[in-house]
This record gives sequence, C-alpha cells and structure tokens, in this order.
Amino acid sequence: MAVPVEAFFLDPHAQGTLQVRIQQMIAQGILSGRIRHGEKLPSTRKLAQHLGVSRITVTLAYTELVANDYLAARGRSGYFVSENAPTPPPAFAGPTPSADRVDWARALGQRFAQTSEVTKPLDWNHYKYPFVYGQADPGLFDHANWRLCALRALGGADFHALTSDYYDQDDPELIAFIARHTLPRRGIQARPQEILVTLGAQNALWLATQVLLTRDRVAAMENPGYPALRDMLLQARCRLAPVEVDADGLPPAALPEETDVIFVTPSHQAPTSATMPMARRRALLERARALDALIVEDDYEFEMAYPTAPQPALKSLDRDGRVIYVGSFSKSLFPGLRLGYLVGDETFIREVRSLRASVLRHPPGHVQRTTAHFLALGHYDALMRRQARALHQRREAMEAAITAQGLEVAGLPGVGGSSFWLRAPERMDTIRLFERLQEQSVLIEPGHNFFAGPSVPRNFYRLGYSSIPVARIAEGIALVAKAVTALS
Repeated sequence: MAVPVEAFFLDPHAQGTLQVRIQQMIAQGILSGRIRHGEKLPSTRKLAQHLGVSRITVTLAYTELVANDYLAARGRSGYFVSENAPTPPPAFAGPTPSADRVDWARALGQRFAQTSEVTKPLDWNHYKYPFVYGQADPGLFDHANWRLCALRALGGADFHALTSDYYDQDDPELIAFIARHTLPRRGIQARPQEILVTLGAQNALWLATQVLLTRDRVAAMENPGYPALRDMLLQARCRLAPVEVDADGLPPAALPEETDVIFVTPSHQAPTSATMPMARRRALLERARALDALIVEDDYEFEMAYPTAPQPALKSLDRDGRVIYVGSFSKSLFPGLRLGYLVGDETFIREVRSLRASVLRHPPGHVQRTTAHFLALGHYDALMRRQARALHQRREAMEAAITAQGLEVAGLPGVGGSSFWLRAPERMDTIRLFERLQEQSVLIEPGHNFFAGPSVPRNFYRLGYSSIPVARIAEGIALVAKAVTALS
C-alpha cells in the first residue's frame, strides 16, 4: 500500500534545514503510527513537487532515513517503511481518576506560585511586530562560530570539562575570562574565589535572597521593578519595602531606616530604562553605609549601553565590600543559555556556593566551556559590537516613530538599553490594549506586573526592540498608536 503524497506537509514552525524537516516529518509519521511498516512512500520527484523543494533535498532526506533504518530502498520499486523501524507505543488509557483525599491547602508547607502574570506568548517570533523585551534576534547572532565553539567543547581536548562533576566549582576557563576581561570593563576587580557562575541572573538573584534574607530582615526594591524579583522576595518571607523610582532611578533618601538589603538596577532601571547618574550612585553607597545595608546590583543589560560608554558599576565604586554584583550572558547572547554570575565578598560567595551545590551542583560543564571558548576567541566582543549598532539604529527608529505618533514615554529614558517604558491615557487598562494589538500581530508588554502594592496603575506598558527589524518599527508603532486612540 502506498502513502498518498497529500499526507505529507512541512510544519511551518519546525526548526532546521529543509532536509532535516523532511526527515522529522516522515519519522514522526512512522512514530505516531500514521505511516505503517511496509507502506510505500511517494517517489522523490512527487514529494519534491508536492513540498515545493528540490528533488535532491528529498533524496538526501530519504537516504538518511534509510541509514537510520526508518526506510528501506527496494531497487527500482522505491522507498518503503522498514520492518525494523520503531513501533509506535501502544495507547495507554491510564488509571481511572480517583478522589483526591489530600488537603493540599494544609499539606503545602510553603507556596511558590508566582504573583506576576506572563503576557509573552511562547510563539512571539511568529508575530509581525514583536515589541517584546529580552528576546534574541537570530539575524544578529553568530550561529557559525557558536556552533564551532560547541563542537570544540565536545571534543577530546575538553573531555574533562564536558564530563566532570565540578561539585561546587565552575569551569576555570570561564571564571578566568570573567575575572580578567568582563569585570574590568565595569571597573571591577575580583579574584576567582569571589565569582560564582549561575543559571542566569534570575538564579543569581534567588541565591542572594536565600542567603541574605530572613523573616526579620527588610528588603528594599524599586517600584516599578522586576516582577520575578518581587516574587522571590515574597517567597523568602522577608519584609518587602517597595521604593518609588524617579527619572534617575532609586532615590537613596527614600530607603526605610530599617533596610537590610537594597536591590537595584542602576545601569538600566527595570522597566523604565532610567540610568542612575554618578552623583546618585555615590549617594546610594553612602546611604547604604549609614544603614549598614547590603546592595545587590543587577547589571543585567550593561552591554547595551550605547553609543557612549556605560556609567561605572556600583561595585566598582564600593570600598566597603557591601555591593554584590549580578551579571548575565543570557541577555547579551540568548535567553535560553541561562548563564550568569555573582561577584561578592569571599565569605558571601562561599555560602552561596554551598547553597547552589545542594540544589543543582553547578551549571552544565559543556555550556560553561562553550561560552568560555566563544568569549576567549573574540566572537562575543564582535557580536556585542554588531548588536550595539543594530540596537542603536532600532532605538533611533523607535524614538522617531513614538514621537511621530504622539505616544508618551514615561519619565526620562537612559542611554542605550533595548526597550521603552510608555504611559497610556490615565483610565486605560493596557491588558485590553495588549489583547487588541495581539489580534493585529502586534505584541506589547502590559506594565501592571512591575508595580507592587494593593492598587497598581494599569496604564503603563513596555515596548522592546531587540527582536524587531528596523523596517517594521514605524508601521508597528502606528498600529499601537491607533489602538491607544481607539481604546481612549
């Protein structure tokens, strides 16, 4: 029996080359039971015509499937599903649901559910105007050199880094690069024992909250501020003190007298993008000294401080050892990398290292070594320069479009970054704005998640531009402005 050519279609969302996608399409058909043992597949010519691809592409896909024993070639008869091809698993209905007799409200000792809402669809890259924050642009990323670095990390010379259990340590090559190259660019000097690799900046913040905070301690954070950090602080059961930011970021004088730990984003305040000026940075350090408080500096986006050099990190100005520095490669490379780092006093890092070891030991060695190669060979710096140029062009296009459409930027934006913080008319709920624009293939980020307190403003929103081409910005902003007017 022959499988009709009409039964085959390429998944538009699948990743990889055409050859790989055709292989996946046929393999999935066999694994699902839709294509059965012994059935004949369409000829390479017919399938190529049906899919709109070259015949050689289909031939290569069939050849690879033959090599993997999914298909069998029978002389001039064509290609058939191999008798040795994997058999689809039998259907399993599962046990009959029974009444749950556990009182989970009483049984759960702690609650870790997030209070913030996620309004970024997983398929954001299929939208025409994705004004989403923190996503990588595949057109800018250096795929070829990253692949080469990954292959090198998987090679025999790096076998130890690939397979070893570091226990509570990190890849020495990555630590050395961070200490000698990355941190000095922020004016920071640190020894290897003062650096810890984490699974991204968010993991670094969680480790810091767990080590520094208790029920009796007070944590001050920016308002509006990073929603995930607020969730971490609530989960730590400390006393939370939201501090209203202004055009220069966090005002030191507004910090409560009982503050123990201050969480701050001075380079680009999240979400307003305000850059804290030097005078305020020094004032914040003096205020922390007077309070005998620690500062956790989240420098998540310093690589995007263009076209001028970024302000010095708080950590570089600290003479008391009270600043703990959080950095991330996930923002500058790609979010799925999940690689960041903590820099702090050796005593603090020792405790955080012990906590990390009890939870996850260490980030995967091959990921650390791949990143170390990418950094050390100069590919990272080249990528940052390319991204800086592209983001600068996009920022100029965003500024021009926002001004032309009469949209309101909230506060005074800082230098660089990759987003704008905007204010809609007073009575507008930007959740409704988000929903209306989503129908037109436009994605924005409603701003209510960033605020703490029982009554939060609903008329703020954020527009990111790290993953939208310059050519689409003006048209996308025009659709945003039209929707704002319609809902007003």
